[in-house]
Amino acid sequence: MNHAKDPLHGMTLEAIVTALVEHFGWPELGRRVAIKCFQVDPSVASSLKFLRKTPWARAKVESLYLFMRREQLRAQR
Repeated sequence: MNHAKDPLHGMTLEAIVTALVEHFGWPELGRRVAIKCFQVDPSVASSLKFLRKTPWARAKVESLYLFMRREQLRAQR
């Protein structure tokens, strides 16, 4: 399998959530991905617990992470 083309290869869910929180902050993250664990008393630990059990929410978070990375790369050019 060619992992070079998968931008999420080697990324843990914790690293993804942490990067999103650092970039957007909890309030904006809760607006972009409307799930309770981002909106009510948010923490990385509670978010990981929910995202590991909820594939649709995890997919949204991973998609937002990829969008954020593309925007960051564009800004560097």
